[in-house]
Parts: sequence; C-alpha cells; structure tokens
Amino acid sequence: QVQLVESGGGLVQPGGSLRLSCAASGFSMGYYAIGWFRQAPGMERDGVSCISSSDGSTYYADAVKGRFSISRDNAKNTVYLQMNSLKPEDTAVYYCAADWSCDGVQANTAYVMNYWGNGTLVTVSS
Repeated sequence: QVQLVESGGGLVQPGGSLRLSCAASGFSMGYYAIGWFRQAPGMERDGVSCISSSDGSTYYADAVKGRFSISRDNAKNTVYLQMNSLKPEDTAVYYCAADWSCDGVQANTAYVMNYWGNGTLVTVSS
C-alpha cells in the first residue's frame, strides 16, 4: 500500500530548529515531486516548500524562504525539511505530499496532490 509518514515534529523555542522527515513506502519517491504543506488552527492548508523529481529544483513560500531548506535522499525514499530560526507563526501541523510536479504546492491547490501523510505537529513557543 502507498504510504507517506512524517516525523520530527515537536515543541521548540523561538529561534530554534527542527528537522522533519517524510518517508515513503509502496512507491518510489524518486519519480515524484515532494511538497510540504502546513495548516494552523482555523487556517487554510498552505504550501511551504517543494522539491522536484527531475532537476531537483526547489520552491519556498515567502514566509519561510531563507529559514527552511528541503532536500531528498532517493536511496532512503525520504525527503527532509530543515527548519531554522523558527517563529511562533510557524506553529502548525506539517504534511508531506507527493505529485508529478510542484504546481500544487506553488499554487496552494493542495487537492491536486496524489499522496498524503497524516501530518506531524510543530509548536514554536517559549
């Protein structure tokens, strides 16, 4: 069965760092673009970052650019999201998702993504 599982969330102080992982099973992650979305209470699910399957190009939302970094390890069937200089407004449930391209992440059309994980909670608070 196709499955995506996020891990690495938790409680961190403002200015701290977390590294999220998205592990795939049941399909080869290397053929897909992998994106990260986040959803805060009462808010929409917004695209955060994405890495393509072809040339490895990356996308970052303005709110996280310069602080977050996405990478992939196809041999491990895993994508990572390194989050630095975290702010309270980064608090959200973070989801990874797979699709043929990063279009759904950049356009905030989450419904087009083919595969989803169940999310991991990131809380940034002192």
